[in-house]
Amino acid sequence: MNHDTGLVQQVMNGEEEAFESLLQSESEKLYFIAMSYVQNKDDALDAIQEAACQAFLSIHQLKKPEFFSTWLVRILIRECYKILKKTQKTIPFEEEKFEERMADSFKGTTRREARLAEAVDKLEHSQQTAILLFYYHDLPIKQIAEVMEKPEGTVKTYLRRGKDRLKKQIERGECRNEEWA
Repeated sequence: MNHDTGLVQQVMNGEEEAFESLLQSESEKLYFIAMSYVQNKDDALDAIQEAACQAFLSIHQLKKPEFFSTWLVRILIRECYKILKKTQKTIPFEEEKFEERMADSFKGTTRREARLAEAVDKLEHSQQTAILLFYYHDLPIKQIAEVMEKPEGTVKTYLRRGKDRLKKQIERGECRNEEWA
């Protein structure tokens, strides 16, 4: 989303209300990005809160006000990965509780969407990020390159390899070993 650079400039000058306004305009996008990574409402909200705090404290580091949104998304993605790293060190659920939680996380989605989400989760970090930002959040390749801090050609490679890997997973039926119909 393109923001009024004047509003971003006000934030850079320390105006809290302007920062709140910018966050409000980004809130829905931030929530969906966080949910696509952590897949848990509480963790998504924690990631957004931490990202907002980080952004407010380091707003002076933003070099170009017109890239506020990209900069904020980059911070959010880092926070999501921190949360994912923490949660991987937790003790696993009992199998029954795990199955219940998985069923709850897929409520409201079709089987096909759930299997696709599972397939995306199996991608390498860089491919997963590129696929999520491009297909789920409709960011252009140029902006994804800025978020990932990679050249546009590298992002295109991540997208191509990610799509190829997803296609192979789907063809082999690696996701829940069920039909994709």
